Order: sequence, then structure tokens, then C-alpha cells
Amino acid sequence: MGAMSYQSAGVDYEPLDAFKRLCQSAAATTVGALKSHGLTEPAGIRGESAYILETPDSYLAHVEEGLGTKNLIADEMLRLTGKSYYSNIGIDTVATIVNDLITVGALPISVAMHAAVGDAAWFTDAVSADLANGFAAACRQAGAVWGGGETPALRDMVNPGTIILAGSAVGRITPKSNRITDRLQNGDAIILLASSGVHTNGLTLCRRIAQNLPNGYLTKIDDGRSFGEALLDASLIYVNFITTAQRINLPLHYAVHLTGHGWRKLMRAAGRFTYRLTELRPPPPIFNFLIRSGPVDAREAYATFNMGVGFAVFVSAADAERCIGCAKSAGYDAWVGGTVIKDGNRKAVEIIPLGLTYEADTLNLR
Repeated sequence: MGAMSYQSAGVDYEPLDAFKRLCQSAAATTVGALKSHGLTEPAGIRGESAYILETPDSYLAHVEEGLGTKNLIADEMLRLTGKSYYSNIGIDTVATIVNDLITVGALPISVAMHAAVGDAAWFTDAVSADLANGFAAACRQAGAVWGGGETPALRDMVNPGTIILAGSAVGRITPKSNRITDRLQNGDAIILLASSGVHTNGLTLCRRIAQNLPNGYLTKIDDGRSFGEALLDASLIYVNFITTAQRINLPLHYAVHLTGHGWRKLMRAAGRFTYRLTELRPPPPIFNFLIRSGPVDAREAYATFNMGVGFAVFVSAADAERCIGCAKSAGYDAWVGGTVIKDGNRKAVEIIPLGLTYEADTLNLR
């Protein structure tokens, strides 16, 4: 059997990203509406992970994000084991939202849930309480209030017995100097913050791999747990790292939440730089299992999964050790993964130990 890919599993980023770029162009025609509110849009914000509005004394930020298909694995594990993982699903939903918000330096204020079902009876199931409790716990961890949401019953649009989870968040940057903008420079250090596992990206491919396993989600991986249990580890929320960095006035030149597009996301900034990764950590056991069982080749794995890195920031080389200390004091494992290189007009991610290179044309988000 040939190697598997995210595209062969049913997710093709090319049309998705093309639509995002189309929306950015259309959305830019609406900016004039801000004037009547006394607000402005900072230059260059379109295409970043969070949208920013500028007020006279601060910035406001907004994000809309979706969980993806991870809850389908929770549904199947409930059927197989009788155990609910929906508390973790609630955490995952908040994490995918607020981890995008903090990439611009915004701290979450309010988070809202969007929970669409095919049948309103879903909300009477016992797992609905686990979902609510996990969502609330994640909001507390992010320092945000759960401000509301929407619970549409979309009969004939959403499969019965299934829930589609998404949400939004509003954050604030104050003082304005806490905003994280693209200030990348030649020689900057790439600081990688460890993930807890797959988080919320690449789950469609994970579900496809499960179909080929003799025991499906109950197949044991290298750490002795079942495949399904390992996939459902809750995502890490990195708000406390950004909060701590702001408290100690650590200058961050850019920040990236590694979700869709895997390590290609490291070149999300608009500038033309080469991101040279030289120091890799062994990824959590779930990733080695995915690569072996797919099979999934290394190029596809690092282009789809986070491979043990959930968040990355870029700082001057002189601030690298201070940044690692900041991350560790905030409760995260972190290390210097590589260096930002100015190589003419080239833009690429190079993972030197694996001989992998992703050129600029593999990430088209703007």
C-alpha cells in the first residue's frame, strides 16, 4: 500500500486556501465601516491568525475557529469503551480558538461556542454535560469568560447523532506595545513549544488510518495506550506563555500556532525568510505510530501534523534562553529549534535533520 496523505483522506488545502484569499479580498472592501465607530484596521493584518481593530488606547482582536472532526473519534471511543472524552473535546475547541488569538498578542476576554447538531436530542445525552464542563474549564485556563454561543439544530444538514463544534473569541492588547507584529530579523531564534499530541489538526487522516488497523481505535500504540485514547489527549492552551512574556517585557518578533499545514506554518509571516530547523525533539509516540501505520512519509507528516510542536515564537538570539525560561516558568516545555535566515528573496522551511524543505508555494494563506 502506498503512503497516505491528508489530501487522499479527503482534505485538500488548495481550494480551502484559495477561498480564504478570496474572502480576504472581499472583506477588505468593508473596512470603511470602521470609521463611524472611531476604529481603524492596522496595515497588514489580513492573513494573520487573528483580526485586529485599533482603538485610541489599545487593540481589540477577534477569531473564529472550528474544532474539525476530532469529536467523531470521541463518539467512536464512547461506543467502544463506554467512556466519554467530551470534556477533552471542550478543551480542544477553546484551545484552537484562543491559541490563534494570542499569536497577535491579544489576551482572551470572551469566548463563545457554536454547536450545530442534526437532532436537538443530542443535547439530552450525558456527554453534553462533559462538553460544557470541559469548555468552561478551558475558558478559565485561558483567563476568559464564556460569554454565550449558538446551538442550531440543522436537520438534514448535520448527521443525526453528530455535533459540529466551533466558536469565536474577543481579546485585547494593552498597552499597544504588547502587540506581536512581523519584526523578524536575520539570525532570530525559533523557539518551539511542545504539544501534548495531535491537538486538532490532521484528524481526518487519523480517522482514515484507524480504518486500516486490525483493532481500529483500540489498537495499542508504543506507550501502551489505545490509538483512540492517544488521539483524544486534550490540546494545550498557550495563553499563559504569552501572558508571562508580556509581564516580563520579552520582545516577541512573531508567533505561530501550529495547526493546519503543520510545520509549513512556521513561514506564515509575510516577510521573505528561510526558517532553518536544526534541533528536533522526539515527537510523542502517537506520531511515530501514525507514520508507521499509515504509512505516512515524513514529508507528509510534517506538512500535516504538529509533530510535537504546538506553538512557536521568534525572538532575537540574545533573548533565546530568556524565552525558554519564560516558557518553562509558565508550565511549557520549550527549546531553540533553529534560526531565521535572510537568503535573498527566498522563503522556505528547512528541517535539516530530516532533509525536508517546504518552499513558499506550499503555504498560500495571503
